[in-house]
Parts: sequence; C-alpha cells; structure tokens
Amino acid sequence: MKARIRIYPFFIVLVAMLTVFIVPSMAQEKPADNMQILRDKIKADKKLIVAANMKLTESEAKGFWPVYEAYQKDFDAINQRIVKLIKSYAAADMANNLTDDKAQKLTAEFVNIQKAEAELQASYVPKLSKVLPPKKVARYLQIENKIRAAVKYEFAVNIPLVE
Repeated sequence: MKARIRIYPFFIVLVAMLTVFIVPSMAQEKPADNMQILRDKIKADKKLIVAANMKLTESEAKGFWPVYEAYQKDFDAINQRIVKLIKSYAAADMANNLTDDKAQKLTAEFVNIQKAEAELQASYVPKLSKVLPPKKVARYLQIENKIRAAVKYEFAVNIPLVE
C-alpha cells in the first residue's frame, strides 16, 4: 500500500488563512500581530507535514532543512505576489469596475506568477540533489506540489469568476 501524504491539520489552518486574504474586510479587522501568528502557525504545520512524510535520515536532515528553509523564504516572494493579485482582483470585483485593461494586467501577472513558481522549483532541484537521493528529491517535490494544489484548490473555490 502506498503512503499518503496527510495534510488535514495544515488544510484547516490554510482555509482560515485564505479566508483572511480573500475577504479584504476581514483582513482589515485583524491586527497585524495576529496575522503573523497565523502565518507562523501555517509554516510550522507545513514543516511538520514535510518532516512526517520525508522519512529523512539524520545526515539527510542536516542537509535538507537549510535548503527547505531557503526554498520557503524564496517562495514567500511568490506568495506575496499571489496575495497582491488576489487583493487587486477582489477590489476591482467588489467595486464592480474590472475593466478589460485591468483584466489583461491581472492575467499577465497570473501567468508570470505561474512561470516564477516553475522556475523557482526547477532552480532548487540541483540544491536538493546535493543533499538528498533522487527518490527523496522527487518525494519532496511531490509533497510541495500536493500542498500547493490544496492552496490553489481553495483559491479556485473561493474566488469568483470574472464577470
């Protein structure tokens, strides 16, 4: 029987975080320090999911975790772009003033974010390959992909289609 990656605790926290980002009025009511606590909790939960599913030896862990932290830090920049994109769309949607020009700019940024994600992931394969055997590199990328897929699913479900 194949092992399954368990993301349920992370998923619950993730939904709470996404709600805060997607609904601007909720984000304005939350103090900044509470948002940081929530972000830190999500990062810790994600790290636990990765740790539980990677099955690293002690020597692999010594090499892997610094690369993992650098990867997460680099992904933060992409995540900030995603949040900015969602907020921009939400503001236009709520004001009912999404013009063709604005839609075109949002679409271009969406595509650029997708490219940046793929490029970042590709840039970390050699770094991961220096500290992990090939199967564990593949496993880590699968875990990241599954977590990102859960995030993207929540975005897809909660963000209304362009009118």
